[in-house]
Amino acid sequence: MGLWSAVSLITGCMIGSGIFMSPQKVLIYTGSPGTSLVIWAACGLLVMLGALCYAELAALVPGSGGEYTYILRTYGSLPAFLVIYSFVLVGRPAAITAVSLSFAEYVVVPFYPGCSSLPQAVVKGVAAICILLLMLVNCWSSQLATMLMNVCTAAKVLSLLVIVGDGAVALGQGRGRTEALLSDFHNTTQQVGHISMAFYQALWSFDGWNSLNYVMEELKNPDQNLTWALMISIPLVTCLYILVNISYLLVLSPSEILSSDTMAVSWGNQVLGAWAWLVPLAVAVSIFGSANGTFFSGSRVCYVAAREGHLPQILSMVHVHRLTPAPALMFTTAMALVLVIPGNFSTIINFLRQVCSWWPAPSTGSAAQGLVVSGSCLPSSFLGWLTYGTTISCLLYLRMKKDLPRPYKVDLGQVSVPLQVPIIIPAIMLLASVYLVLVPIIDHPEMEFLYIFLFLLSGFLVYFLFVYFQCQPRCLHVATMHLQLLLEVAPSTKNVD
Repeated sequence: MGLWSAVSLITGCMIGSGIFMSPQKVLIYTGSPGTSLVIWAACGLLVMLGALCYAELAALVPGSGGEYTYILRTYGSLPAFLVIYSFVLVGRPAAITAVSLSFAEYVVVPFYPGCSSLPQAVVKGVAAICILLLMLVNCWSSQLATMLMNVCTAAKVLSLLVIVGDGAVALGQGRGRTEALLSDFHNTTQQVGHISMAFYQALWSFDGWNSLNYVMEELKNPDQNLTWALMISIPLVTCLYILVNISYLLVLSPSEILSSDTMAVSWGNQVLGAWAWLVPLAVAVSIFGSANGTFFSGSRVCYVAAREGHLPQILSMVHVHRLTPAPALMFTTAMALVLVIPGNFSTIINFLRQVCSWWPAPSTGSAAQGLVVSGSCLPSSFLGWLTYGTTISCLLYLRMKKDLPRPYKVDLGQVSVPLQVPIIIPAIMLLASVYLVLVPIIDHPEMEFLYIFLFLLSGFLVYFLFVYFQCQPRCLHVATMHLQLLLEVAPSTKNVD
């Protein structure tokens, strides 16, 4: 991947369904438009700080795999295995499943007008087709998957620019609802918990900022392209998010904002008239592109972990002709399909048990009563921020304990600047991660956090049994050999050390 494909991957993974759904919830929890815009800007800044830390980690610990690789090289095998254990069995398949089910609902709903409950068999079928299609594209060619990602990213950025442009036109023509913006910080909530909840909602829309770290071995000139991709994509997305929120506030009335779970669709009904169907289409394309980026990056983590011996050997192999990690892609597909069959979007979210359900929605009048927020922050989960915090601590550890060179440089004209973020940045990110992990446990402890702890505890048993003591049945080697012949795959000769 070149620079613009890298920008497309980060931008495409970040822009999913969040910006079309989360603004309402951020506004409800903050209580005022001005504070909600500050939250969006602060989340963009926080994500940029985290991305800079990950960029330096990519320089110190080269190779694909993201958090898994950084933790493996810093803290050793067991912590890294726990990361990949939760990532492969829960995090990534559930994320792909939830996004695919969301895509399916947007695709199916036009065929059932006026129906309050969509047939789950149809929704699950479309979601399964979406997952299988993404697997075929990614198995066939990495370039084809990258091209699909670029097209979807361009389409979703264009759709956001249309929303921003209409807001600017409405403001210029004097037909915008400026009273919402003029109220600024009026009625801002004084409760810290509600502000924290608003951060969770907005951070969901920024998830995917670390996707490029998963595929570093496939990035051309990574010493420069990673930094430039981050410096282009994250500010771009942050500015788009803020401007889109302003456009929503200019077009929609307060009651419309509070009563709509999909603000973009309500915006389209107000502005586009007969062309309002373009908004659900844009959302579907956005979600599909986000699912493709999640698929693309997630399979690489699975592939890297298998190469390190933490997953079955077959998953570390690539197709001899296509040069794609086909077994890892098929395994990710199988895990996602297993989750599609028994549940819907809500059950998948409850399975993960997101931090977003730990604080009740504030009362904002009848229009907001019954608002369901559980599950709207899928990637910003307890496990996710626990992993982010552990990864950031790797950078602090390497800074204090290791005398490592800083080979990562950014060319600015005739000057080559070494990349080393100030120590205050990883310290802030670590504190933010600790806060986002501990606040839901302390403020509103629930049984699901015990389930997460037990799940991680089971990872210890699996690690010592299958990795440390190498208790592997003979049939596994026979199955690996036959799968190699069937899938036409072979071990990679890439040496990343």
